[in-house]
Amino acid sequence: MPEVSLTFPRDWVEFTDPADDEQLIRADLTWLTSRYTCIFGNGCKGIDVTKPNAGCCIHGAHFSGKADEKRVKKHVADLTPQTWQRYDKQWVEKEDGERKTRVVDGACIFANDADFPGGSGCSLHHLAIAKGVSHVETKPDVCWQLPLRRTYDNHELPDGTEQLVIVIGEYDRRGWGEGGHDFDWYCTGNTEAHTAIEPLYISSRDELVELMGIKAYDVLVTLCDKREAIKAARPLLPLVAPHPADPV
Repeated sequence: MPEVSLTFPRDWVEFTDPADDEQLIRADLTWLTSRYTCIFGNGCKGIDVTKPNAGCCIHGAHFSGKADEKRVKKHVADLTPQTWQRYDKQWVEKEDGERKTRVVDGACIFANDADFPGGSGCSLHHLAIAKGVSHVETKPDVCWQLPLRRTYDNHELPDGTEQLVIVIGEYDRRGWGEGGHDFDWYCTGNTEAHTAIEPLYISSRDELVELMGIKAYDVLVTLCDKREAIKAARPLLPLVAPHPADPV
């Protein structure tokens, strides 16, 4: 099946952040109730056809700030040559003045090859599994957030006051900037990656809690559960604004 269009009807919901009544959460229910799942190492073609086993890790990861890099550095200290194929104390580089993980052999320095005995894919992800913690703790922010995207919008109300809007949506090709349109393949709009049994808002709980807070996540779950219940109660009626890459 071809990749779906980037523009299609979406079902959005807005609610006041329970942790801060001056903030509004705007969430894409179409995306969050989709059956997307990461298929890295299980059919992922990669964003570069010449490096299919590297998935979306060919550019390295830009750090969101000093705290992000410091957190990752703490976990890098626990990696060994047996768990990290390209073990190297120099794992940071600068690109256009911004600090990021180094690119080695055409991919992020933390990306192990498919035949590496210590495990293929992200060594920091394997480390999280070994430690029994969420990969949200061990990987750079940009890595664990995919395929979710958090943006901010300042909304001016009719009375002149402003409200911060936290937007949670799909990290599609456009989230990568202009270069995203040049990817040879991308997962969020492909049916091959929409095969999960659980909806995304359940499988990506850790990421969503980190992005919006536990109180807002609990509200989101209630709203998503209602959407799922409607779908289950009306199996013969089309759901409003389903994700076109989801199974029919």
